[in-house]
Amino acid sequence: MNAVQAVAAGIHALPGAGQAFAVTQAAWRFWANPRVTLPALVEPLREAGRAAAAESASPYALLIHDWSKIDCASHRSKSDVTQLSHHLDHGYELATVLLVDAHDGAPLAPMGIRLRAADGDHTSEASSVEPVTPHLDQILPWMCKTDDWRLDRIAVHVIDREADSLKHLRAWDAEGRQFLVRANDRRTKFRGQSQLFSQITATLSQENAFTFTREVDLRGRRGRQFVAETEIVLSEPAWTRTAHGKKARVYGEPLSVRLVVAQVRDQQGTVLAEWWLLTNVSGAPADQIALWYYWRWRIESFHKLLKSSGLELEEWLQESAAAIAKRLLVACMTCVTAWRVARLESPEAKECQKFLVRLSGRQTKRKRPITTPALLAGLHQLLTTLAILDHYSLEQIRKFAALSLPAFRPSG
Repeated sequence: MNAVQAVAAGIHALPGAGQAFAVTQAAWRFWANPRVTLPALVEPLREAGRAAAAESASPYALLIHDWSKIDCASHRSKSDVTQLSHHLDHGYELATVLLVDAHDGAPLAPMGIRLRAADGDHTSEASSVEPVTPHLDQILPWMCKTDDWRLDRIAVHVIDREADSLKHLRAWDAEGRQFLVRANDRRTKFRGQSQLFSQITATLSQENAFTFTREVDLRGRRGRQFVAETEIVLSEPAWTRTAHGKKARVYGEPLSVRLVVAQVRDQQGTVLAEWWLLTNVSGAPADQIALWYYWRWRIESFHKLLKSSGLELEEWLQESAAAIAKRLLVACMTCVTAWRVARLESPEAKECQKFLVRLSGRQTKRKRPITTPALLAGLHQLLTTLAILDHYSLEQIRKFAALSLPAFRPSG
């Protein structure tokens, strides 16, 4: 449960857990045990995701896909790191499928991970290492896996602009999978004519098709979101690469989708951000589609929680991707625990949240007094406190404080 520090990224022992070295050895044996597999470790996460999704007021469930680099440049002991963006950039790459509540945008549970290393992909779907798979080719297998997750909701897969690939959009639609993808300014067929998305947006603006939907925060600035939508047909050829690495056209059936244009404007009407969103979801209104994409940021926050603002993933001392992937899934369980506490709404739960933040010692903003990193740190402090109370009396604790903190005690 510990939100570790970068200078102490090993396994932290609770006061009642014996010697810290023994705890470290036990953890090492756990990560190295071949009977501890990624498919087994991911099951508690999926069970938590199913339970949380069942409580959602929405008939939909958002599954957000994203990739994050794990920088291990300072760890020379890791021999299976792989080249990432260029020849001097080495580390691991983490692919995550994050389940998010389609009703309120709350993160619920990571449903699967894929850790790329020099020897291949360490995935929660297999006990053995799989061949490296390009990003977008990973999506359809994940989509098909959702049937086994028994979410009892309509799964909508949300992916950023990297997924603006007509070849893949056609394949996902042909399999009956629901998607929401941010697009680039591509050319498409609109009202029988070939136009760019930017031209379509200008037409919708001239027709006063944009409607105000809600106030939003954008990079620390307050803005107003406006949304418009129209039907378009993606009929142009797609592109792929041959076995020799050359680009080639791929022809396919015309694909009819909804184009949702979301704009965030300031009080003067200046457009601060604009998204072109493609989706084949037919049952949700355009403003809901725009909000779903706005919640895509939850996976960025999750990766940040794993790294710089919570669990310090890039400082872990495990020397192989196999061990790191196992520890990753256990770390995901701590995130799910903190998210569950954050979702509780009863008066007692609100007091508990305040207590955990206070116990963590973290500073939070007045507008956002409860944060996941603070809850995570507070939960570890709570476990530490409970372990101490199980082994020492309050009188003993006060004696220890008197011995160790004399300079800070008030005189007289």
